[in-house]
Amino acid sequence: MSIRFFKPYTAGTRNRSVSDFSEITKSFPEKILTFYFHRSKGRNQRGVITSRNLGGGHKRLYRQIDFKRNKLGISAKVVCIEYDPNRNSRIVLLHYKDGEKRYILHPNDLNVGDEVISDFDIPIKVGNALPLNKIPLGTDIHNVEFRPGKGGQIARAAGSFAQILAKEGYFITLKLPSGEVRFIEKFCWATIGKIGNVDSANIRLGKAGCTRWRGRTSKVRGVVMNPCDHPHGGGEGRSPIGRSRPVTPWGKPALGKKTRKPKKYSNIYIVR
Repeated sequence: MSIRFFKPYTAGTRNRSVSDFSEITKSFPEKILTFYFHRSKGRNQRGVITSRNLGGGHKRLYRQIDFKRNKLGISAKVVCIEYDPNRNSRIVLLHYKDGEKRYILHPNDLNVGDEVISDFDIPIKVGNALPLNKIPLGTDIHNVEFRPGKGGQIARAAGSFAQILAKEGYFITLKLPSGEVRFIEKFCWATIGKIGNVDSANIRLGKAGCTRWRGRTSKVRGVVMNPCDHPHGGGEGRSPIGRSRPVTPWGKPALGKKTRKPKKYSNIYIVR
């Protein structure tokens, strides 16, 4: 999982790097676990742009990932590690003993040929899934549920992991990848280990075209627009924004304005 650097033959290859994909063992996805999904590209049902800076990008097939890990007591063998265009982590194809196939996120240090299982009383081993109350303190975990049975939502990006800090009563104290410490119900499930492809954060795209391939269009600063297009626009030459603080294109405060609702129901679960 290292990075390959380009030689500066052109302006686009200078400072450009990509993953070397050395851990990937299979080039094409499992057909029964893929399906096409419509990407709105920032437009609503009338075709009007409602989210800016989205559009274009390479075609993708969606890989159906098992975030719930609800196949209990049946062990599965890791058959291959694959690339997934819809996320920055790799995915793993599992073959269960009963013949079913499923994709899961690729935990770091999980190799082809290893066996994983989901159950209540199983060894604490990379790739195994258990309820939070069965996992020891200090363990690195990923794909953690917010609600029991809903499927993993926390720590799913490449290189990310959460940590169990304490257990008390009905709740487990968890340190999230953002640094936030919060309570999670003890019956929520999680997977042991941290997500692989750790070097994903160090990749440099090198040119604007790489961003376009990923489905992002160009983003223009408000200060270089006309006054009819942005509150920061207008003026002769390079001019300041002309306001007491930066605002969005719709006049709402930007850069530092807290957007979380002060009376949100989950505030009581956030420790720090």
